[in-house]
Amino acid sequence: MRGLVALLFSLVGLLGHPARAQSHDGQHDFDFNLGTWKTHIKRLVHPLTGSTTWVEYDGVSVVRPVWNGRASLFELEADGPAGHIEGVGLRLYNAQSHQWSLNWASSATGTLGVPTIGEFKNGRGEFIDQETFNGRTILVRNIFADITTNSSRFEQTFSDDGGHTWETNWIMTFVRSPRT
Repeated sequence: MRGLVALLFSLVGLLGHPARAQSHDGQHDFDFNLGTWKTHIKRLVHPLTGSTTWVEYDGVSVVRPVWNGRASLFELEADGPAGHIEGVGLRLYNAQSHQWSLNWASSATGTLGVPTIGEFKNGRGEFIDQETFNGRTILVRNIFADITTNSSRFEQTFSDDGGHTWETNWIMTFVRSPRT
């Protein structure tokens, strides 16, 4: 499994190849997300168990630029029948690799998780990392898609088989708030 993970990270690293960098810089790829958003969340209660039980939340996300757009701060607060979610994401642009690292912390733990690394291509952002989940090494993939001026979609998926199959466990849809 580690060899496969190393291969995946090597492939992600190749995306930042200098020839690619000349055609697309990427430092403003998250500009679409700046502002205040009504946010709907669907979360799979027990990922990687075969569970099909989802819980839903509604809240607000606020995204602010940092470092003249080479970073952004994402703040989320949402409520639902399963409770309250508060989190913060720090997105950092690497000008050498032309890739982003997405770093997340929830108020429940107060610590930053493992960053997912990736980039946007053809209007879709894909970011991958390796983590330990319930004692198992898994791959985590975050995807930004269906991006318009006033809406977008985020999905988190897990793979416990080296990326052969992926299970969606977190979906957020964003609709721009009228006040932004």
